[in-house]
Amino acid sequence: MLITLVRIIWGITGSGDLIHEIIQTMKQLEEDKDIRLTVIISKSGEQMLRLYGLWDELNASFSKVMKESNANVPFIAGPLQIGKYDALIVAPLTANSTAKIAHGIADTLITNAVAQTLKGTTPVVLYPVDQVDEEVQTVGPNGEIFSIKPRRIDLENVQRLREMERVTILDSPLKIPKLLTDLLNKE
Repeated sequence: MLITLVRIIWGITGSGDLIHEIIQTMKQLEEDKDIRLTVIISKSGEQMLRLYGLWDELNASFSKVMKESNANVPFIAGPLQIGKYDALIVAPLTANSTAKIAHGIADTLITNAVAQTLKGTTPVVLYPVDQVDEEVQTVGPNGEIFSIKPRRIDLENVQRLREMERVTILDSPLKIPKLLTDLLNKE
């Protein structure tokens, strides 16, 4: 079934990993006249975007940007749960939010949105930042490059997410446009 207008909620948590590429991917999707993005941002996500100098760009690029007040404000879980949106994407997803989702904790806007969405039929797409058992390089807010190595518990939590029904885990946020095409054009 071909959907004429695709409504997507895109959640951003507090990781800066690939955040410039993620914002560019979001802008690329928003250029498609058939796609409407609503952006929800955790409290830590707002802090991170400000540190990386992307807060103003994000707000200028998207007409609907909503910041977390608490786990239910802005109220987005209900509309996601009943199918008013075609997908929930969270990219980037911090190790903290990954752990909460993997263990059923829904005490933030993003973790609650995922938990409630999974009670309905709307697909959930996640890009957890800690996925490989090796050192990876990342870029800090001032352009500094440094290495991190995910902890075993972080990798185990991502594996738990992979085993969840109707959750798609991506190893790169750059794969989101193709995944959406595939996911939303299924008959």
